Amino acid sequence: MRDTYHEDLDALTARLVEMTRLARHAIARATTALLDADLTAAQEVISEDEALNRLDEEIGKSAFDLMARQQPVAQDLRTIITSLHMAGDLERMGDHAVHIAKIARRRHPDSAIPAELRSIVLEMGHQAELLVIKAGEVVSNRDAETALELDEDDDRMDRLRRKLLKRILDPGWSHGVEATMDVTLAGRFYERFGDHAVHVADNLVYMVTGEKRKDYEQEA
Repeated sequence: MRDTYHEDLDALTARLVEMTRLARHAIARATTALLDADLTAAQEVISEDEALNRLDEEIGKSAFDLMARQQPVAQDLRTIITSLHMAGDLERMGDHAVHIAKIARRRHPDSAIPAELRSIVLEMGHQAELLVIKAGEVVSNRDAETALELDEDDDRMDRLRRKLLKRILDPGWSHGVEATMDVTLAGRFYERFGDHAVHVADNLVYMVTGEKRKDYEQEA
């Protein structure tokens, strides 16, 4: 019975890692859709979001089932509760990728991103991928030390968004209201994607150590 119990706990982690893989694919394809006006990529992101939603639901069902049947305590209980939180963050990361894809779909056959901003948005896309890749690694390895790095990694995403907004607010900006709204929203969705990756890492720290990230950082 206990072997099955721990297999069920391990299955929660496996599902979370799979969610990070799907979220990475979603944000990569959403960036392609946004920059290249790729309608096929946009539709792929939108339709495949159901897989992330399904895993989120499976984790929720398994977590509540484990709590009801096993009455876990200490670290096992933390594992279950934080898995629920992490699944929710990963599901919302998929939603943000969908929002980006919908911007691309709405502006098709044109690109939603003016040529002079493409390099910034491309870098934001790459940074989003790096964040979710690292989130997957820290969950898979239960690596609290590496999890602490994600907050600093996310600072780069924040700087890129500020850079994007600075360009939009420049007096020389001449692309009109629609482009302004599209770029502003896309920047916000990338930023929120990164924020949720940090939340995943923070929950991992709590899962492993029983401490909030800031408290653990002070001791590390």
